[in-house]
Amino acid sequence: MKMNAIGLIELNSIASGFEVADAMLKAAEVELILARTICSGKYVVIVGGDVATVRSSVDSGLGIWESAIIDTMVIPNVHPSVFPAIAGTNTGDDSGALGIIEAFSVASLIQAADAAVKAARVKLIEIRLAMALGGKAFVTLTGEVAAVRAAVDAGARIVADKGLLVNKVVIAAPSPQLYKEYI
Repeated sequence: MKMNAIGLIELNSIASGFEVADAMLKAAEVELILARTICSGKYVVIVGGDVATVRSSVDSGLGIWESAIIDTMVIPNVHPSVFPAIAGTNTGDDSGALGIIEAFSVASLIQAADAAVKAARVKLIEIRLAMALGGKAFVTLTGEVAAVRAAVDAGARIVADKGLLVNKVVIAAPSPQLYKEYI
């Protein structure tokens, strides 16, 4: 399946989340990236596929439980490194700067990660989504200091515009022990 788009619906109800996920998967031929409970008693559904099927899937989900929807998004032409970063399968190295963007919303954080990796030559390490984080999310990325600063600023701007930015940090020369512990 060609995956050049990603779509998400974040809900305030677990039961509604199951029903929305089912509707999204029945509406279009998409790949289920993630469907699970997240902290604070929320539920998130993330699908991937081509732009038209992802939009159709998300639109179908939006019509099921409008009152339970917290946030939603569709990113057409998503950067290919976003999918493995969500899965936690990207690996970093300990030779570059470390950038972190932290958000109150899963949807806005994925949008930030996509914008960051498109803005500068950086490598996404991981997109951590709301588990054991009180419903927050964060992305880590590496690269040359200037590139990491540009990427973090571009991603953080997306989240800040929605009023959902918790923090952004660039560590120019992280301790090798930090990388060993985290990456």
